[in-house]
Amino acid sequence: MIQSKLPSVGTTIFTTMSQLAAETGALNLSQGFPDFDGPDALREAVSRHVFSGHNQYAPMTGLPALREQVAIKLQRSYAVTVDPLTEITITPGATQGIFCAIHAVIRPGDEVIVFDPCYDSYEPATELAGGRCVHVQLDLNDFSIDWEKFEAALSPRTRMIVLNSPHNPSGALISRAELDRLATLIAGRDIYLVSDEVYEHLVFDGQPHVSVLAHPELYSRAFVVSSFGKTYHVTGWKTGYVVAPPALTAELRKVHQYVSFCGVTPLQYALADFMAASPEHVEELPAFYQAKRDLFCDLLAPSRFSFTRVAGTYFQLVDYSRIRPDLNDVEMSLWMTREHGVAAIPISVFYQQAPADQRLVRLCFAKREETLREAAAKLCAI
Repeated sequence: MIQSKLPSVGTTIFTTMSQLAAETGALNLSQGFPDFDGPDALREAVSRHVFSGHNQYAPMTGLPALREQVAIKLQRSYAVTVDPLTEITITPGATQGIFCAIHAVIRPGDEVIVFDPCYDSYEPATELAGGRCVHVQLDLNDFSIDWEKFEAALSPRTRMIVLNSPHNPSGALISRAELDRLATLIAGRDIYLVSDEVYEHLVFDGQPHVSVLAHPELYSRAFVVSSFGKTYHVTGWKTGYVVAPPALTAELRKVHQYVSFCGVTPLQYALADFMAASPEHVEELPAFYQAKRDLFCDLLAPSRFSFTRVAGTYFQLVDYSRIRPDLNDVEMSLWMTREHGVAAIPISVFYQQAPADQRLVRLCFAKREETLREAAAKLCAI
């Protein structure tokens, strides 16, 4: 009998809930993907490049034209200059980029601080590298960093901190003041950062996305990860990128080349073409998704769920305390799917130890208007 290296890991809740939605015919607001396609020009570019013969290996570091477009986008978005040759690596998905960043740094016995609730890939990647995650619970009201808990978690073994903003599952945003405070607390320590910024362009109400890329003191020790799939509505393309200083990029690439070697070639060509032709796409995303958030929240207003409109991402947390306080969030998600035809994600799965009295589920609003209207009608009927 094989001894598992990840004994506590099974099928993810995202797979479970999507399968249950398919089996029951429920509307799938659980797993985070749009039910609409990416831009026509982007999808047409894939076909063009496939039939133009761009079907062999891309360079290990990513197609030069795409890395150049990423550098141009970062200059436009954050007024930062990065070298596409030595600081940008294209990866087959942001999750792979996070995995490679963790394995580039973490050795047996090292500790990685993560903030609960947190995305589920951070801990398995750390454990496979021989490290251990130290979980720091975010504030229960606004999901901000509890600095007393964070300082208590720091130790001589702390080697990495994983940030996530805009934050999945809460939609909370990190501020410049918080980044400044973090920089002060880890100054002089041999600590690195992974900054998971896959929802960087999904920020609402006129607020900016505060990127680690624009914080020189933190960027000098950081791997900043983003996702073309989230930005261009093509999550199934599984294409992302990692930006890091040259020395860290060199270590990341040592791992990346033996995990996947490279990303899918025609997709990279298509993304490079579209980014060059339509740089305004990322600037229009906040308004595009804010309209969906506002429509969904307006439709949910008469329901018995309570909520605060999220500041970022395409997820809305809702509190069901007035509906079924007797159910924990896993039970509630299953009940909603089976009995009311809407699949959600329980946020307890994002915690090492979830608060016992928390009654929150996560709903994805990256959906067509008709999907949101139908889902809201079902939720208002509960």
